[in-house]
This record gives sequence, structure tokens and C-alpha cells, in this order.
Amino acid sequence: MFRIIPETNINFIGVRKIAFVFSLALIVLGAVGFTMILTGNANMGIDFAGGVMLKGYFSEPVQIDDLRNAISSQFPDAQITNLSGFEVENAFIIKTKQPETEEESRAQLQGLEKLIADKFANNTFTQVETHQIGPAVGETLRDDARKAILLSLFGIIVYIWIRFDFRSGIAATIATFHDVLAVIGIFWILGLEFDLLIVTALLTLAGYSLTDTVVVFDRIRENLKKFRSKGEFTSCVNNSINEVLARTFNTSITVLFVVGTLYFFGGDVLRNFSLALILGVIVGTYSSIFVASPIVVEWEARRPKRFK
Repeated sequence: MFRIIPETNINFIGVRKIAFVFSLALIVLGAVGFTMILTGNANMGIDFAGGVMLKGYFSEPVQIDDLRNAISSQFPDAQITNLSGFEVENAFIIKTKQPETEEESRAQLQGLEKLIADKFANNTFTQVETHQIGPAVGETLRDDARKAILLSLFGIIVYIWIRFDFRSGIAATIATFHDVLAVIGIFWILGLEFDLLIVTALLTLAGYSLTDTVVVFDRIRENLKKFRSKGEFTSCVNNSINEVLARTFNTSITVLFVVGTLYFFGGDVLRNFSLALILGVIVGTYSSIFVASPIVVEWEARRPKRFK
């Protein structure tokens, strides 16, 4: 049978200290980015920062650059998305952020509508939907998103604890937390926008990372039953990672093909979402091998206890 990845005998556990240093740098970067999100100093989307959103379509074709140039004179922070695949042609979503009060939100929306009408007087713009999100609502959504992520991490501990043991649950949670923080840190340092879609991507990659870690832990448990009297724990873990490496690689490549297609052909609405998933798949695959498993090895070295 043809295998993309042949049988390997790589000493993954042997380089765990180097991996720990690299992972620590990702965690620190993510912690800084997460702090910036909590304080509202990151590039927050309309969902979290508050603002107005206007969705509609023109009767005649309009280039997105022309629309952006027309609006930027009065709304320099406006974000415009061309809704390719919408029910009608020439459809756009226009967002502006961070009004101070609800009254300013209404004034901002009215000003946006008037500006479009003036700049495109011969091209009728039909409104489909409008939203006003005040800063208080955005702060509530930000708090709810943080709670959702923390609750999911707690659920991971409980699940892995029941499935394997407590230390495995802690290791899997650290790896998942590492993955989420890594993506947050990369998004923050690149200045990309955080919105509810990114929260969805973070929860999705947490599930993906957990699944990959469970596969590795499951093989470790099987090999411990088979080789407990013959080999050391570290060797067993290393062999287990090598045995599932082909499966891990094939799964990750398949997922990357899908989210890569979303990134290049899904349009602006899905670009940041798919980028978060791409980064999550890469970091999640790395953490299953170089974070979760080495943590269990280090814990076992200090307080020996075999998997149940």
C-alpha cells in the first residue's frame, strides 16, 4: 500500500525542551494578544467594539475600490465586503466601528446612507439589513466569547480525565490552550480583526486539536498494555507518535486543502475565519506531538503512573 509518510523512527520526545521554549514564546505572544482583546486595544470587529452595519445592493455594477474611496473620506475606518454569491448582484456589507453612544450610532448610520446616496446618485442603493451595536452590547459579546472558550477548555479536562486520566486531561487542555493562544497572538501581531467568526474558528480548532491529541493518547495507552514490561515510558510514547504520524499528517493535509480553498475562494467574509483554521490545524498538529505528549512524559518522569 502506498503511504505518503513512510514508517518513521523520529525522536520527537528528545527535542521536547526545544519545543517547550518555542511553545512558551507562542503562549506569551497569545497572552499579550488576549490581554489586548480584553482591554479593547486589539483590532476588534463590530461585534465586540460596537458600531453600525449596512447591507444592501446597487442597481448597477460598482467596483469595491470606488465604493471604498467614496466612503473613506467621511468614514476612514469603514470595512467593506463584496458579497459574492449573494441573492442579487452588486451586494455589499459596510461596517463602521466604535461610536461612543447609541445616538451616535444612529447618526453614523444615517450619515453613511446619505453619503452613499450622494456619491452614487445615479445608481440606486437598496438596503437589505442594518444593525446598530452599542459599546455595552459589544462588551457583553466579548465577555460571552471569553466564557465560551474557557468553558470548552474545562470540558476538555473532564472528557480526557474520564477517557484516560487526570494528567492526560491537563496535558490535553494545556495543548489546546496553547493552540488557541497561538492563533490569537498571530492574529494580534498581524493586526487582523477579531469578531464572532474568529471565536467560532477558535472553538473549532480546539475540537480539532483535542481529536488529534486523543488519537496519540489512545495509541500510547494501547502500547503501554503491550510493552509495559519491556520498554520505558518515554520510548513507548515516542513509538506511539511515530505510529500515528502518517494518520496525523494525512488528516491535517486533508483539512488544510478544505480550509485553504475557503481562504482563496471563499471571499472576504470568510478569509480571516479560514486563516484562523489554517493556523489552528498547523499549530494543533504540532501541539499533539510536541506539547501534549511531552508534558505527560515529564509528569511521568517525576511521578510515575501508567495509563489505566
